[in-house]
Amino acid sequence: MDITDVRVRNVAMEGKLKAYVTVTFDDAFVVHNVKVIEGDDGVFIAMPSRKTKKGEYKDVAHPINTDFRGALQERIISEYNKHINDAPIMDDNY
Repeated sequence: MDITDVRVRNVAMEGKLKAYVTVTFDDAFVVHNVKVIEGDDGVFIAMPSRKTKKGEYKDVAHPINTDFRGALQERIISEYNKHINDAPIMDDNY
């Protein structure tokens, strides 16, 4: 399965939630609302989830093996880094 598109949106410079990402696989399947989160050891991804009646959060879609999770995280974080490096920097004088 190939990751054929990664779209970064709603980038935040403050707070732990840094961006939402949409990922397309094989030009045939899309997963929305993957989160890029700033943790103590750097950024990581969190798959889309929903809250259960018990108040727990469960992933709606997620990788089922470590290799694919690593490849997915690497690609998303790479695209996120490109996105923030290409974004115009705005200061208070704008």
